[in-house]
Amino acid sequence: MPRRHKLHTKFIFVTGGVLSSLGKGLAAAAIGTLLEARGLTVTLQKLDPYINVDPGTMNPFQHGEVYVTDDGAETDLDLGHYERFTSAKMSQKNNFTSGKIYYSVIMKERRGDYLGGTVQIIPHITDEIKASILQLAGNEIDIAIVEIGGTVGDIEGLPFLEAIRQMRADLGRENTLYIHLTYVPYIKTAGELKTKPTQHSVKELRAIGIQPDILLCRTERFLPPEVKRKIALFCNVEEDAVITAKDVDCIYEIPLIFHKEKLDEKIIDLLNIWTREPRLKEWEDLVWRLKNPKQEVTIAVVGKYVHLKDSYKSLHEALVHGGIPSRTKVNIRYLDSEEITTDSIPQMLEGVDGVLVPGGFGTRGIEGKIIAIRYAREHRIPFFGICLGMQLAVIEFARHVAGLEKANSTEFDPETPYPVIYLMREWFNYRTQKVEVRDEHTEKGGTMRLGAYPCRLVEGTLAHQAYQKDEIFERHRHRYEFNNEFRDVLTEKGLVISGISPDGELVEIVELRPEDHPWFLGCQFHPEFRSRPMEPHPLFVAFVEAALAHKQAREASSEETQEQAA
Repeated sequence: MPRRHKLHTKFIFVTGGVLSSLGKGLAAAAIGTLLEARGLTVTLQKLDPYINVDPGTMNPFQHGEVYVTDDGAETDLDLGHYERFTSAKMSQKNNFTSGKIYYSVIMKERRGDYLGGTVQIIPHITDEIKASILQLAGNEIDIAIVEIGGTVGDIEGLPFLEAIRQMRADLGRENTLYIHLTYVPYIKTAGELKTKPTQHSVKELRAIGIQPDILLCRTERFLPPEVKRKIALFCNVEEDAVITAKDVDCIYEIPLIFHKEKLDEKIIDLLNIWTREPRLKEWEDLVWRLKNPKQEVTIAVVGKYVHLKDSYKSLHEALVHGGIPSRTKVNIRYLDSEEITTDSIPQMLEGVDGVLVPGGFGTRGIEGKIIAIRYAREHRIPFFGICLGMQLAVIEFARHVAGLEKANSTEFDPETPYPVIYLMREWFNYRTQKVEVRDEHTEKGGTMRLGAYPCRLVEGTLAHQAYQKDEIFERHRHRYEFNNEFRDVLTEKGLVISGISPDGELVEIVELRPEDHPWFLGCQFHPEFRSRPMEPHPLFVAFVEAALAHKQAREASSEETQEQAA
């Protein structure tokens, strides 16, 4: 008999087949939602097969946004889904890649930890993977949900699948559960749902040695009983373990769809857990509010990764969250900053109620963003700048208000005579007693400020009004900072510094005075990483409210003009 680990924590492994982008991350997050609604404590983990040590140096077009945790880990965007759908707090232990696993094993081999033995995929790599998974266990965690990236059949994912296969022998059947997400296409010309892709996907998984316990079938419509029976028969699962993962317009409806399909009941039955009935009223109310808005606004997001929406996933969701309290639908208009010119910007921003410039790296598209910021400032359109967006707002203000014509960041022009944004190396070892922050390096070799840092707010400012707090903690991911040598000259011209580090050295938030602009704010951190549907981030709520006020004023002015013309 294999030696069994005795753990309080039970493990759910989520795999995917047929094709990528089926929504394993959302499925795992929604499962976490249902289990929390039943009173269980959960955590989640993403295992990515790619060789990069983490996504920190990857182009957003390749893998979407880089999600940053409080402890400064640069992680997969699915960790954002986990935090938005559950109360679990993500950290470095919640995301592992092949690169990180192999790196750890190689370092152990170099130290002689394997005592001269031949290092192999099995058992050394698989043992390292299992150790990474098992560190999630603890008396305070009832269920750990582990998502395996990629699809069944990917050569780089095989060690991960082998590791989770072994864990059933290690932990026992009642402590492990395999959920496989697959695809059931609807062929319109035939008028049929086709189960063959699912059958082949499960066949691949069983060839590896894993028999799925539950199938999540991604499809356009609810699966009829006869289709479920066919899938159950050919895939060797129980009929009530075939779950429809129906396409939805609102992602926050997914837990409700899964509950309707009795997924949570099946999970607790197979894991032999007793729980209360799920309390989903809060989620039902949330979905109702999102599906029944009272009004809507249009926000322009001016970026350079706009052709892949996953590049701004957390930002997109935070804007949606910002409209929830006022039941405002937020329509997002993505604008490519490389296409923006002084002549084109009026038409591109026509009918827009707010302008948001997000973070980013590199010189491409920078001047287009500055043009958009200037237009928003001069035409009194609510403006929100995040990270790079805040830095560019400072540059635009320095150039066109403070008269520092060639002001720039040393990231874009190392020879600028007015480096209002610059690399502040001596402050990158900044620490707080409350939050441990690790340093990282970009591909350019510059140290980044990563993770949660404190910020003190100035009373009477937009930031203080939004947060209703004197001190906040927000997550950072950047290398360049506001240059304090220009603090006096910019504030004398009307720039308001409304958030600073506790020692007064790092400028975290800037804004304009109410008499100069109705709502103009830039922050050095990434507030989108802390926004939740049940707890929308205060800055996004304030921004959407400002956009709504701008729209109402614009419509009132238009009506008045029409009346005068009549």
